[in-house]
Amino acid sequence: MSTILETENLTKRFGSLTANGDVNLTVESGTTHSVIGPNGAGKSTLFNLITGLLEPTSGSIRFNGEDITGESPHEVARRGLARSFQITDVFDGLTAFENVRVAAQFADDRRSSMWRSADSLTDAGGRATEILEDVGLADRSHQRAAEFAYGDRRKLEIGITMATEPDLLMLDEPTAGMGREDTISTVQLVQRLADERGFTLMLIEHDIEIVMSISDTITVLQRGEVIAEGTPDEVRADEEVQRAYLGGAQL
Repeated sequence: MSTILETENLTKRFGSLTANGDVNLTVESGTTHSVIGPNGAGKSTLFNLITGLLEPTSGSIRFNGEDITGESPHEVARRGLARSFQITDVFDGLTAFENVRVAAQFADDRRSSMWRSADSLTDAGGRATEILEDVGLADRSHQRAAEFAYGDRRKLEIGITMATEPDLLMLDEPTAGMGREDTISTVQLVQRLADERGFTLMLIEHDIEIVMSISDTITVLQRGEVIAEGTPDEVRADEEVQRAYLGGAQL
């Protein structure tokens, strides 16, 4: 098994506040790697550093063996690292198909040509149709995103990230705000897509039951630092994790 993502002593300070301190993280290709921790533990900051939304104070980030420290989100995405956010991020004025096709065009090698119309990018259109089928939105492909309910907007956002053909997909609380039925459906969808398309999955998730059931590896943060990492069983049995995360209760 090869390493797809690695951080070394990754640190981010905001004045006197250390949001992430000396974070060493290794994500293996083809796995599901979850990041958990109490509110304010630095989980989203870590994702923002990896995806280029924030510049590290110190430390390094390597993706597919190459240093991406300090690269812009655009450059990071071009390398094959896609990310969704806690708040859904779609173009409300576009249809579901148009939302996904825009992302597919980004992944198309011909996208840099100023002489080609969007309609001529048939490969991008075909991928958009295929992805909408995968996420269960094919029958609503020509409906504007603004008309979608929250759960379907989440599915559309996952479809948009999938259209960029990522090697690593990072999801920041993909089930936040969902009811139990939508939560289970979304998790099953992401797992199926990861298996079928062969990408690595990294996620922040507040639902500990989901984390324990789908993760190969779990990293636990507290006050911006890694306090434990291992399999679900190892993390569940860790006394420091129990104290930090659940006040000493068993996971």
